[in-house]
Amino acid sequence: EYLRRNPEILLEAIGAIRAKREAKQQSNVRKNLVSLRGELENDPTSPVGGNPQGNVTIVEFFDYQCPYCKRVFPAVQTLLKTDGNIRYVFKEFPILGPQSVVAARAALAAWKLDRDRYVPFHTALMQSRGRLSERKILDVAAEIGLDVERLRAAMADPGIDKVLARNAELARALDINGTPAFVIGEKVVPGAVDLETLTALVSQARGG
Repeated sequence: EYLRRNPEILLEAIGAIRAKREAKQQSNVRKNLVSLRGELENDPTSPVGGNPQGNVTIVEFFDYQCPYCKRVFPAVQTLLKTDGNIRYVFKEFPILGPQSVVAARAALAAWKLDRDRYVPFHTALMQSRGRLSERKILDVAAEIGLDVERLRAAMADPGIDKVLARNAELARALDINGTPAFVIGEKVVPGAVDLETLTALVSQARGG
């Protein structure tokens, strides 16, 4: 009877439970970020762009078919051009269907075959419009100078399955459920953040 007359008590209890759960989840994310940082930033199977010797590392989880990833892409490019001291790690995280997986496999195969062509390939895929088909992905690869037959063979490497599976495990450990998501310093930042936010996060990571 008391609860019927004072339903706000239930809402307050639910809110407190939710807040406690979220606080615990964030605590787990912080712990996982500390324990996984080496793998996040220095796994040789993950492509690297920007300045490989940069004093701040940004890790991005992304999907080539994600419209929000495409929206934030120009801001990322501007950041890397204006700040020459950022090391950028690409975590292929294909969550939007089979063609996303094909694109991720092709990109990782490109990294394995010709690391100098990974960033141009990544850029071309991010700038592409419309749904990605395997034919379209391979046409893009050919346009930037990759050997399509060698690429197709490399895409079948079972090692790529392990890389994608591990990227998904890392995402779960950091409570990343969508794309894009960035790891910058001590923070995990979801969503298509703007250039100003990215710049501020980099400054914080440097201790500025």
